Amino acid sequence: MSVVDDVDARGLAAAGYRPAGAEETVRANRHWWDGASREYLDEHGDFLGADDFVWCPEGLREEDARLLGDPAALAGSRVLEVGSGAAQCARWVAARGADVVALDLSMGMLAEGRRLGSPGSVGLVQADARVLPFPDASFDLAFSAYGAVPFVADPQRVMADVARVLRPGGRWVFSLTHPVRWAFPDDPSEHGLTASRSYFDRTPYVEEDDDGRVVYAEHHRTLGDRVRDVVAAGLVVEDLVEPEWPDGHDRVWGGWSPLRGRLLPGTAILVTRRP
Repeated sequence: MSVVDDVDARGLAAAGYRPAGAEETVRANRHWWDGASREYLDEHGDFLGADDFVWCPEGLREEDARLLGDPAALAGSRVLEVGSGAAQCARWVAARGADVVALDLSMGMLAEGRRLGSPGSVGLVQADARVLPFPDASFDLAFSAYGAVPFVADPQRVMADVARVLRPGGRWVFSLTHPVRWAFPDDPSEHGLTASRSYFDRTPYVEEDDDGRVVYAEHHRTLGDRVRDVVAAGLVVEDLVEPEWPDGHDRVWGGWSPLRGRLLPGTAILVTRRP
């Protein structure tokens, strides 16, 4: 499931499935990404670009998908990226005339964003996506490309706070590992094609250090759970996008590969709107 399986986990003693609370998840993932940010970009930076908008390992780009709407309509809008990493997507949006805030839990990732540079208007903010430090109805649009949502134990809080800061009619679009992938080993080979866990087992994937402390956690919810989280926040689901693996795309990224991508969905993107 993880998009970071190929990043070296320094001090890792064990990996598996066990409960992980909301606060220990936040502490662990902040520390993880602070330490792994440079290594992550060294590994994936060429694919993600410095100011490109890539939704997922399948390589779907906003320039083609237009899930945020007409790019021409971004000019003059106020936009929030949640779980921005190094803010590559935020820079793409800003280059089209939007006023953009890129928010991430990790100062290490935001530092990489500063290193990449910020063309256009991009503000970098360190904060927990569950408690957004912005007034009500302050953004026209919010999005997240594999940021924040899979990495919290209580994603309902993310949905509720994003809905709070959106203006009426505002759109919230986010991508994450397709929930069905949790039933399969996170393996790009044929081994990853045989289901080995219950899809309905919501126990998170956790990595621990030698002392048993959580150093990384990723949380599973079924597709129905994700839809219910959105609806409970008062948002309307407008689309569910499941990108197909494109011909000629041969990149292996953790458990994503051409072999698995031709047979199993790897990413789900929910397009939602505040009424």
